[in-house]
Amino acid sequence: MHRAIDSGVNFIDTADVYGDGHSEQLIGQLLKERTGEKIIVATKAGRRSSPHVTDSYTADNLTKFVERSLKNLDVDCLDIVQLHTPPTEVFYRPEVFDALDGLVIQGKIRYYGVSVEKVEEALKAIEYPNVQTVQIIFNMFRHRPAGIFFSEAIKRKVGILARVPLASGLLTGKMTERSTFSNDDHRNFNRHGEAFDRGETFSGVDYQTGLRAVEELRALVPVGYTMAQLALKWILMFDAVSCVIPGAKRPDQVEDNIRAVDFPPLDDLQMSAVRDIYDKYIRDQVHQRW
Repeated sequence: MHRAIDSGVNFIDTADVYGDGHSEQLIGQLLKERTGEKIIVATKAGRRSSPHVTDSYTADNLTKFVERSLKNLDVDCLDIVQLHTPPTEVFYRPEVFDALDGLVIQGKIRYYGVSVEKVEEALKAIEYPNVQTVQIIFNMFRHRPAGIFFSEAIKRKVGILARVPLASGLLTGKMTERSTFSNDDHRNFNRHGEAFDRGETFSGVDYQTGLRAVEELRALVPVGYTMAQLALKWILMFDAVSCVIPGAKRPDQVEDNIRAVDFPPLDDLQMSAVRDIYDKYIRDQVHQRW
């Protein structure tokens, strides 16, 4: 995290369920060590409910979740709180967003947004006037958000946080048919949505199909850059996107991700080539599902 901040990153995405709060605690420690620097922390709430159902999104529960995050981060007010991929029905309950408005009035959160699985949910969420951000899967294997949703978000001045930008690692170009994953890795146990939404793991794309698409995308990578940097730069070509949130486990991964900013802008032919590969391999699998 320090390497990221040293390199110019000023936005960190987390959630109260990441490490059961440990992620927030580590970020809280970072904030203490970087006193005086402007670091925006966006956390998420809602997934602590068990079972995770529509009726669990109450004012009382959201308040408890927010107060726990305040303690974990050791701050007086949370920068951004996002509903954490709630059931679709939640987006049709105005009282949930009234509860978030109440937390803003109480001074416990500055802004709020949503993390979604589907474009339908994103479009519904931004009908609420105080939704400031939408976190949505957007990458070279998931094009649909760039349609009507992006244009509506721009009209309403809603920020877009592009999550799963590397399609669970497929778009790093480092995976092969022989790649294996640990038992607790969702890439091992959730390929068909066994544990949570299928669209999360590899963006819902069949693994073998994704590998074939990646092989064709490689031709677009200039000398001196990586497949992952191409994937991140492609997202940054869309003006509606406010921030891309790739993960990183090591300082060198942070630096590699940040180098995507220096990746040459993709021209019309390159953007067209990405669309063609998407249409050839991916569209039929994912486009209308999410």
